[in-house]
Amino acid sequence: MPVPATTYSDDLELLRASAVAAGIIASGFFRRDVKSWNKENASPVSEADIMVDRYLAASLLQARPTYGWLSEETTDNPSRLDCERVFVVDPIDGTGGFLRGEDSWSISLAVVENGIPVAGVVYAPVRDEMYAAARGEGARLNGKIIRRVRRPGAAPVIPAAGAVHQELQQAGLNYTRGPYYPSLAYRLVQVATGKLDAVASRRGSQDWDIAAAAVILDEAGIDIADVCAGFPQFNKRDVRHGALAALGDMSLKPLVHAALIKVYGCPADGQAVAAHTTDERI
Repeated sequence: MPVPATTYSDDLELLRASAVAAGIIASGFFRRDVKSWNKENASPVSEADIMVDRYLAASLLQARPTYGWLSEETTDNPSRLDCERVFVVDPIDGTGGFLRGEDSWSISLAVVENGIPVAGVVYAPVRDEMYAAARGEGARLNGKIIRRVRRPGAAPVIPAAGAVHQELQQAGLNYTRGPYYPSLAYRLVQVATGKLDAVASRRGSQDWDIAAAAVILDEAGIDIADVCAGFPQFNKRDVRHGALAALGDMSLKPLVHAALIKVYGCPADGQAVAAHTTDERI
């Protein structure tokens, strides 16, 4: 399908407006008695996820009917593979934290063009934080350019799974663990702000977990990569990814990438990436 004559900025404004409305819907369920259940991969889903997903599908596809659709909570439609632009949506990223009453869950929305994320928002309604970026226009937090701030001389802060921490410690890296945010998208964008210096994520994250954060990090000048394959590619038939690292300090790259490869390995050519568990406790 041909790309519509809309700019990346146009798409970003649509994502921002839809994220705010979705946040209002989700917040109506937050810290209340919500119906929830586990999906086949044991990750949690709730009635709030479904309601937000339905709203976003109606809102976004009505505005851009030629775009494809890929969402964690919608049955996949292979027709998206024929679309040059595709919405990639996680209606509530960090559902486990949402259900526990934690406040760092987010709504993650992206537009992907020919495999590359070109507009994205990661919106944390309870924290009133809107991270947003369009390709070529920089990354913003609540409308202000994101500028990474770190304390001089402070040990780097890195959240990761326990096995990755063991590898980093054995390599002799002096760093601080965590903090843990249940939303991978929210965790990733904290590398842009400087709250985190690196995020190391296990194999099996999917397009909707990382597409919005990827464009925000890229526009903020932060390196994000599949440690085996480079910058992630999106809207492929298999939407799962290898182990990922987002790095605010490139001096960490050799040790962080090596630790992830040691723990998770690299898939052989044509081998599918193993499914992940959504809740990565550290």
